[in-house]
Amino acid sequence: MRVLVAGLGNMGRSHALAHHAHPDVQIAALVNRSEVDLPDALQGYPLRTDFHAALAEFAPDLVVIATYSDSHADYAIAAMEAGAHVFVEKPLATTAEDAQRVVDTATRHNRKLGVGYILRHHPSWVRLIAEARALGGPYVFRLNLNQQSDGATWDTHKALMQTTSPLVDCGVHYVDVMCQITDARPLRVHGMGLRLSDEIAAEMYNYGQLQVIFEDGSVGWYEAGWGPMMSETAFFVKDVVSPNGAVSITDGNKGASDDIDGHTKVGGLLVHRPGQDTLIELPDEPGHQALCDAEAAWIIDAIHTDADLARHMSDAVISLRICLAADESIRTGQIIDLGETT
Repeated sequence: MRVLVAGLGNMGRSHALAHHAHPDVQIAALVNRSEVDLPDALQGYPLRTDFHAALAEFAPDLVVIATYSDSHADYAIAAMEAGAHVFVEKPLATTAEDAQRVVDTATRHNRKLGVGYILRHHPSWVRLIAEARALGGPYVFRLNLNQQSDGATWDTHKALMQTTSPLVDCGVHYVDVMCQITDARPLRVHGMGLRLSDEIAAEMYNYGQLQVIFEDGSVGWYEAGWGPMMSETAFFVKDVVSPNGAVSITDGNKGASDDIDGHTKVGGLLVHRPGQDTLIELPDEPGHQALCDAEAAWIIDAIHTDADLARHMSDAVISLRICLAADESIRTGQIIDLGETT
């Protein structure tokens, strides 16, 4: 399978390394708009700066898109129309309409479309979801990931915020977890946010939170903030509460915001039922590169086996719609009724 990897930042390099190591893959080319330092393993592959030209030149079977969010939809559609399957980093697009346009293109051309929901490939997060579902709903979701970023990490966050807020960029992961647990239709979303730095655009905010109400009565809260001003008190909270108890991550990210492995770390789960607490130790969790390896293996297997990814694509659109609704709520000051859109 010939693979083209576009975007060679942190995630793109990891995806490229994953495909480099896969026995059934040949990297056809790498694409990055600017000069980039690459690890030794990626030296020697053709490197291009123009995505569309590279797509025409190399005619790949699979395109991996890890560019900035505002290019995801157009790049994914161009790749599928050129005959390739696609794996695209989250968020799938920067608008709900564009996300649906990507999914419709995949369906129309019978292409596999995978979205980078890395927690779906993490065994500890899969266990958390299973333990929460075993308790039964309705649920209260209490989730956050605040990052006290500075230096190069703050520069990356500022670049991301030119097009995407932290509430959307990070939130899709954790809203997707909520949706997997409750499996109920989201009804209403309320968002609140604040711009805490003069270093970002006046219309952007670097701190935000959302509240979402689901059809089964479940309610969820998610919070995300980026920047050197962010507090590291209770900055990594992952709790799910139900009438029958709760599931909580006991050992989350205790490191700096650039500790990528720490962002997905669980360490252990505390399953609480009235009168009984059970601690589930989860040693030897996969690191960031191992998770990217798992994502690569998953999309390659989906192509080989002609797996049905309709639910996967639908879930990606729904979680994005919720986060974008929160973004709209912040900008308009109104609660957003999702109506029949989900």
